[in-house]
Amino acid sequence: MDRTFITLTGSSQAALVDRDIAHISRAMRLSLHGDLGGPILPPAYWRQRLYTLLDTGYLSHAQLCSVDSLLLQLDQFAAEPQLAWDTLTPAVAALFPPPYPVDNSRLV
Repeated sequence: MDRTFITLTGSSQAALVDRDIAHISRAMRLSLHGDLGGPILPPAYWRQRLYTLLDTGYLSHAQLCSVDSLLLQLDQFAAEPQLAWDTLTPAVAALFPPPYPVDNSRLV
């Protein structure tokens, strides 16, 4: 069976790159902040994704600026000391009192 490759026009390629940049900008920050175990995906993963976009060679000036901004965000994340979860204050069970009186005698 012969393989046929799909070639994309310039506008289709630009739209795919725009969608990829938008996805990375949304997901990268959440992924880097992660959870108690640290980042969900490491900065090296996101850096590789951005370098792959740069290697396509089809980026407009605005797309280059967006990728550069995301790379700078990665550099800033790597430069900042990470929070030590042990030193954070414990969460309070109820931050605000209930707005109405609570009758504990009705609880069974």
